[in-house]
Amino acid sequence: MEKPIERSCADCAVTSCNGHEDRGYPPFCPTAALDPERRNALMADYEEPETLQIMQTAALVELEGYCKWTRVQEIMEFARRMGYTHLGIATCVGLIRESRILAEILRSNGFTVTGMGCKVGAVPKVSMGIDPACEAIGPNLCNPILQAALLAEGGTELNIVMGLCVGHDSLFYRHSKAPVTTLVTKDRVLGHNPAAALYTANSYYSGLKGEI
Repeated sequence: MEKPIERSCADCAVTSCNGHEDRGYPPFCPTAALDPERRNALMADYEEPETLQIMQTAALVELEGYCKWTRVQEIMEFARRMGYTHLGIATCVGLIRESRILAEILRSNGFTVTGMGCKVGAVPKVSMGIDPACEAIGPNLCNPILQAALLAEGGTELNIVMGLCVGHDSLFYRHSKAPVTTLVTKDRVLGHNPAAALYTANSYYSGLKGEI
């Protein structure tokens, strides 16, 4: 017996929650099912001062820069409005060249920059119980927890992810003391444009779809 699909926002083609047009809510919609009291209780987390400031600032940057500013410009404008002056770059060592360019841009705009490569500490993979076969990509492990710790010690106020591997980025987000934004999502096959696999999912990359 096939397992029934549990529908959620990922299956929506209506997005009435966006507020532009009321086309009703599908039966699986979490907004329609959400008890107002519970929603208000969950929203209370936004009352924390920095969290509220981030939300308000992000909305203004979106308003003014929508379809006009590049992601690099948006990050700089967001940082300025938040009062952040010291920015961190958590980079894959495979994107060191791009990170040097980013650091140059940020510094030329008045920011202090600290970068931390993923191989910081030069810790062998085998010391973490990783299969020795993984040394084919390189002998030392990616170290997102150490990246996050050293950026925190350096006093960064906003950290920018530059192409950390899947999973390593998850650990960096979890352990970063400062808020995190992403500039580059690594996809070596698609030139760091992973959305291309979605746009071609019904043509060139149709093989990505398995049986549902």
